[in-house]
Amino acid sequence: MESSRIALVTGANQGIGFQVAKELVAHDVTVLVGSRDLARGQAAAEQIGAGATAIQIDVTDAESIAAAAARVADEFGHLDLLVNNAGISRSRPADGEFLEDYAAANKASTASLDEIRTVWETNVFGTLAVYQAMLPLLRKSSDARIVNVSSGVGSLSANADPGYPYHSMFGPVYPASKAAQNAITLAMMVELESTDIKVNLVSPAFTATNLNGFAGTESIEDGSREVVRVCLLGPDGPTGTFTRWENTTIGW
Repeated sequence: MESSRIALVTGANQGIGFQVAKELVAHDVTVLVGSRDLARGQAAAEQIGAGATAIQIDVTDAESIAAAAARVADEFGHLDLLVNNAGISRSRPADGEFLEDYAAANKASTASLDEIRTVWETNVFGTLAVYQAMLPLLRKSSDARIVNVSSGVGSLSANADPGYPYHSMFGPVYPASKAAQNAITLAMMVELESTDIKVNLVSPAFTATNLNGFAGTESIEDGSREVVRVCLLGPDGPTGTFTRWENTTIGW
């Protein structure tokens, strides 16, 4: 039986995106496994199994995004769930000294402007570009939802508190990119609040992934729980939320 829901998950060939895609398929959602490298996406989709299909999408490449949107339109005619998960923490691969090295390089006075632009290109402008391309397809769904995968380290209200555990690490590269992504998401929420399209912002746990050189403390399964929970909310589920597991509100 054909699934009634079609989902696109960006950055789904590894990490949280892969786990989210895997769990959505287990809930009878047809998932387009988005990957910059199509071969890696295909390998991930094969590992997930029936219900998963690789789709090439580089969120920093307008032509790639347009081609992905055209493919979704041709093959399905609509999109029910968009999970903007693709994200980077730095321009080069993270290493085992991620936290110590990153804190030193991420200060407002020392952060590389080129590094900031590279990270923001994916985390901020990439999220917005995919949203703009996929919105017409989401409008054709009777139960559409957008889930943007952000981070609690982008919470301005939390970081303004000197007692916040990550207060000293707030800087203009990754944390500020997530604050900007949150702002972009709020703009989506405002734009769509009079429609039936739901928009949610989610912070996974500090998960051991390539994003942080596997310095995270949570498993992929645990780190993905809130993203999956929100993705599976029904048409009567909430919109305009910013949460972490389990349904805990995060301050903007």
